[in-house]
Amino acid sequence: MRALRRVARAAIVIVRHIVVYLVTRLRARRATAAHHTRVAIEQLGPTAIKLGQMLSTRDDVLPSDWQHELTRLQDTAPRVPPAVIRATIAEELGRPLHELFDSFVDAPLACASIGQAHAATLPGGIDVVVKVRRPGVVGDVELDLDVITKIVALISWSSRRVRSLNAMDIVEQFSTTLRHELDYAREADNVERFAANFAGDPDVRIPAVHRELSCARVLTLERLRGLKIDDLGALSAAGIDRVALARRATSLVLRSVFEHGFFHADPHPGNFFIEPGGRIGLIDFGMVGEVDASTRAALRSVLVALATGDAAPLVEGTMRLGISRESTDTDALAADLDDLIATDLSKPLGELSLGRVLSSVLGVVRRHHLRFPSNLALLGKTLGMCEGLAAHLDPQFRLTEAIAPYVAQLLASPAADAPTATDGA
Repeated sequence: MRALRRVARAAIVIVRHIVVYLVTRLRARRATAAHHTRVAIEQLGPTAIKLGQMLSTRDDVLPSDWQHELTRLQDTAPRVPPAVIRATIAEELGRPLHELFDSFVDAPLACASIGQAHAATLPGGIDVVVKVRRPGVVGDVELDLDVITKIVALISWSSRRVRSLNAMDIVEQFSTTLRHELDYAREADNVERFAANFAGDPDVRIPAVHRELSCARVLTLERLRGLKIDDLGALSAAGIDRVALARRATSLVLRSVFEHGFFHADPHPGNFFIEPGGRIGLIDFGMVGEVDASTRAALRSVLVALATGDAAPLVEGTMRLGISRESTDTDALAADLDDLIATDLSKPLGELSLGRVLSSVLGVVRRHHLRFPSNLALLGKTLGMCEGLAAHLDPQFRLTEAIAPYVAQLLASPAADAPTATDGA
């Protein structure tokens, strides 16, 4: 009955927006189908919002105008009452709040679809942020995922186009990612893994995890403070070199990808704090990605192809990724990639925009009805966000120029899957 009620509610929301869209089209207004889809998704709750956010990264699934609209999805939700938050923390940690914290602020710092964040102070004066998972969200998400899986399976069975997109693989990857985000104990592991990877780096600060005050539903982290990385006026007033900051922020992301194989998959401006000395604080590790051996090999092929102007490594990388189908005409694919390198990608690597590179390559991918593995789609989205953030700080910035040292190392060591920190990258 719960599943039927949720399906009925979703159907009502969707039908209402279809009707409004058709009416606005008849009245020659400019509201688009993508716009109404985005608004409907926001009304359907956390599972739909997370699915929309994931689809906004899939260049191989959605056209650019739909992607752009879905990037506007807001992961917000109504406030959970303070009494419920306090009761949840006491229940999960086994002690009342006054024994755990010297102070606890009931007004939340942020209200997201999965959890709510509150400021608090530990005995001894340490400032922390306490994230509390919303009551009932796990049950709602599991119910939604079950409904989505059944619907997509039915559509895939009846539609060759949906099958060609491997929609069931997308649903499976989305379900795994969302379940991981629901588990704050896993996020605590992510934070500590990042901290270990950047231990001793004076330019990067990762918040400390207070394990004794954390579990699957509650996560207590050191509170970081600083300027927002996209507040250009405040950065200039503080004497922060924005050009240098763009390069240091980019280096953080590239090191995560090429050296550690483990990266923050949501590098939007709200997750970066710039301390007075210029050190970068990074928060929110619920969404992460890993670069496995096959992806590293594919990246190597793609980067070498861009550096040398040779389409063969690009075709090889595509085939090694397993994103082509048995019916793919590899000769036609190679010809299209040759044309792309000769035209859109004819400039030296350091002068290319990663956004344009991705757009051009993805145009070929869609034309040949190929698909991306989920880890590569997530990495592409992360690198695109990184380039946009750095370009906001420094309009002359090109991420491909920052990647060039890694490419040089790959060319010098063709057998290596990925550079390491000691290789001079």
